[in-house]
Amino acid sequence: MEDKVIISLEGVSKEFGGTTVVDNFNLTINKGEFVTFLGPSGCGKSTTLRMIAGLETPSSGSIKLNGEDIVKIPPYKRPINTVFQRYALFPYLDVYDNVAFGLKLKKVPVQITKKNGQVVTKMKHLSREVIDQKVLKALRVVDLEELENRDISTLSGGQQQRVAIARAIVNEPEILLLDEPLGALDLKMRKDMQIELKEMHKKLGITFIYVTHDQEEALTMSDKIVVMKAGEIQQIGNPTDIYNEPQNAFVASFIGESNIYNATMVGKLKVKFLNHTFDCVDDFPLNEKVEVVVRPEDVKMKVADGSEVNELSGKIVSKLFKGMHYQYVIMVGRNELIAQNTREFNVDDVVSLTFRAQDIQIMKKDLVSNIYGDAWINKNNEVMISEDPYEANLTQLLPGSSVDEEGYLVSKEGKKYDLNDADVIVEVPITEVQIADGHDNGQSNGVVISTVYKGDHYQIIVRTEEEEDFICDSPYTFNEGDLVSVSIPREAIKLTLKGDISKYEIA
Repeated sequence: MEDKVIISLEGVSKEFGGTTVVDNFNLTINKGEFVTFLGPSGCGKSTTLRMIAGLETPSSGSIKLNGEDIVKIPPYKRPINTVFQRYALFPYLDVYDNVAFGLKLKKVPVQITKKNGQVVTKMKHLSREVIDQKVLKALRVVDLEELENRDISTLSGGQQQRVAIARAIVNEPEILLLDEPLGALDLKMRKDMQIELKEMHKKLGITFIYVTHDQEEALTMSDKIVVMKAGEIQQIGNPTDIYNEPQNAFVASFIGESNIYNATMVGKLKVKFLNHTFDCVDDFPLNEKVEVVVRPEDVKMKVADGSEVNELSGKIVSKLFKGMHYQYVIMVGRNELIAQNTREFNVDDVVSLTFRAQDIQIMKKDLVSNIYGDAWINKNNEVMISEDPYEANLTQLLPGSSVDEEGYLVSKEGKKYDLNDADVIVEVPITEVQIADGHDNGQSNGVVISTVYKGDHYQIIVRTEEEEDFICDSPYTFNEGDLVSVSIPREAIKLTLKGDISKYEIA
């Protein structure tokens, strides 16, 4: 397997001004793979790509290309080319000359025999014939061979993107880096280019390393996906494994739509959530508090006719036609469940719900941070957790932004965003959750379901009526069954936006 590895990152970290943006990054990439770095804005994926390109230097760790450490090798000496979101094409040059630009500057070693028989090596520019050959080959790969004489300004966004790719591959790099190259395209063009990029990858046979925050792009094109959060790798795997076997609540929340619930193991391969006990295939210790994930497409539905005994049931509260299927929001008690089905049901129908054991994914509960994957922002710029509003700093969703008098998020360039109803993932360290006796003494009410002594403090799990869990550390004793309140300071709430912030932009 060693001879298949083209690049490896070992313990790579990067700091800017004392802030760690990439932390202990370890990854091996094989020759010819299509690898995607996936994560929210600010998670460190572009910084990692820039370190591979040589545009940033790691604060620590090594980057090895074919076994050789390249950290000190300048970008122009690395067999690596990059395609950025902004294509940086030359508007005064036509398609051919844009692609040929780098080749015309390039010099290659040529051996020359002098009259005395001595052989010397000189650096010479490529010949016109060689340049022409390479440019036409690159244009054929991106299906632009008939547009070589066109002005850049007359091309569509997708065509300009292909010119940028041709310019990158014309030098025949071993690795092609792509930093959100489809970000400037409209939705239909993005989908078309996803297919084209995958085809280009097959034609070229070189290694692609791709950066995106778009989960669909990652799942569609990649051989391997690296999910990142806050500079750290959360999971590495192929698209099927990442989607079907998320390792934690963050990955489950970020990759596709998910129903995530707090649960308890109540027997051998038995898990209880939504006030029901289900068979499962993951074995965890008895009474362990866990989290479960059920994908919407794995929810089986039928109209309840009264014959069901001890089956899970709920009431449909909304219906949305999505082309190939309907998407339903179903209230199961006080919990919301999202389901997809090709059959049409009606709003207010009471339906019976089942899950196959293999479709219930069970994960260890994160005992470092509380992660809430179904949070959203209300009209008052508060984040809603367990149906309760919490103050949060929305400017963390867009570096350098501010909130104006009308409550809109404003970028440093002056663009405005209305974040009402925006879906977010909330993360709160367990050390920041505060607990108090009795109800109505905090922001959320609940009951203590677990308390474990940790030597100098207690670790307590509080569960609300909506079955949302708050894990907290406290020096004080609480007993299971105690009614309590929890609160979270504004500065302790970390937000991650689901999807691209551009969809919330207002004129």
